[in-house]
Amino acid sequence: MNENSNQNITKIIDTIKNEKIEWIRLQFCDPFGILQQISIDSEDITEEVFSEGLPRLDGSSIKGFKEIHDSDMLISPDPNTFAINPDFFDMDYREREQTDYHTKSARFFVNIHEGYTGKRYSRDSRYIAERACEFAKDLGFDKCYFGPEVEFFIFDKIVLGPNPMSTINWSGGTGYSIESREAPWSTDNSSGYTIPVKGGYFPAPPADSLNCARDEIGSTLHNYFGIKIEAHHHEVATAGQGEIQMEFDELLPMADKVVTMKKTTKEVAAKRGRVANFMPKPLEVDNGSAMHISQSLWKEENDKKINTFYDPNDEYAELSQTAQYYIGGLLEHAGSLCAITNPTTNSYRRLVPGFEAPTNLAWSRSNRSACIRIPSHHKNMETRKRIESRIPDPSANIYLAQSSLLLAGLDGIKKKIQPPDPVDLNIYKLSEKKKREMGIKKLPVALRDAVDALESDNEYLQPAFAKDFLEEYCEIKRHEHISVFSLPSPREFYLYSNV
Repeated sequence: MNENSNQNITKIIDTIKNEKIEWIRLQFCDPFGILQQISIDSEDITEEVFSEGLPRLDGSSIKGFKEIHDSDMLISPDPNTFAINPDFFDMDYREREQTDYHTKSARFFVNIHEGYTGKRYSRDSRYIAERACEFAKDLGFDKCYFGPEVEFFIFDKIVLGPNPMSTINWSGGTGYSIESREAPWSTDNSSGYTIPVKGGYFPAPPADSLNCARDEIGSTLHNYFGIKIEAHHHEVATAGQGEIQMEFDELLPMADKVVTMKKTTKEVAAKRGRVANFMPKPLEVDNGSAMHISQSLWKEENDKKINTFYDPNDEYAELSQTAQYYIGGLLEHAGSLCAITNPTTNSYRRLVPGFEAPTNLAWSRSNRSACIRIPSHHKNMETRKRIESRIPDPSANIYLAQSSLLLAGLDGIKKKIQPPDPVDLNIYKLSEKKKREMGIKKLPVALRDAVDALESDNEYLQPAFAKDFLEEYCEIKRHEHISVFSLPSPREFYLYSNV
């Protein structure tokens, strides 16, 4: 470690002591984006653990990691991710009437290492993100900036019936209900205000019942984790759909911020007796939740930062040839990318016509019916010139999603993949015949199709993704598809009972 890192670690250890922090939460995401956490005594955080790691991880117990015969792993805290948690984090609010216990804790994201050798673990999401950025640097791009816009729902309650175990009961079906005081189907709406289906974009309180909750999420992210929030608002769907826009950052710290944002959203919702939900499509009749991801690549020349995506001489969108090749890479690999950016069976319930979600492969300026949009609110804005992929959703592992998008775009730059002409039409209203004539292809319609694409098209990912990891990932996701689509649903009994 360099001298600055050692000084930062010393300062962190002093802060832990001075703030009387009892517990340290060590966090990482598994390959499927689920946040994992272990708590250790704060006295165990010494200067050595940052370089030597802690022997605290059984890799065979993490889905997609290790076999049982080779399971000992090390975790090392990243000092750049230290933060003191709000006092309401990690509480069980079902017991808030019975206990007044509070603890003071802090968190680190950790890097994962192989046991015995200490080498970085190839399936660690943060390591994959680091390798993707290193590959970009090898190609001459010093900074990779990303800006995800994360959408989500905050419901009053989700009920699985007749009980949660019925969801895997082979001899009996199951149902579910979503309760929200905003929804037009609500039976508990004491305020008298509801939001109609597809009528949720930008309503003011009291119709928007979650403005204060989003305020608290944003303030918590800023005050405790140093994350700047550019805006938040109610999204299009009823039943508590929201969006939080964080200021863009480099790939790895931006991914850390998204994980922190999801954790904070769930904690604030729980504190208020509600439940945050990041499924792409929880409501059949309304818009799903997306995670539109803005991207740009920068170089440093003569102490000046240059946005390689910006060209003021381009009359269409002030977009450089480099950016167009990047778009070409995203479109070329869109099918296989979906297995990572849209990694659940529920993801493909969102990617259907009629709900403002992309279903076709096209790019355009200021056109939200295209899967790749060039934001064009202002001219001559080099710092804001970017491309926006509208395909990803918030069920994705953000480290893997951003890394795969970067690698696909870089592949387009390396191979000079020219995208087709932009489509400045409402693609949703084009006939299938017209789309065929224009050469507009479709996105995968099911997780199985995306996995098939990833199995046959993954060479562009291999600068950062280990081949054995991609094979394991595809196997798990294929089983996931089968486990959902082999289960009869209540809708099928409604439709087919009389056949």
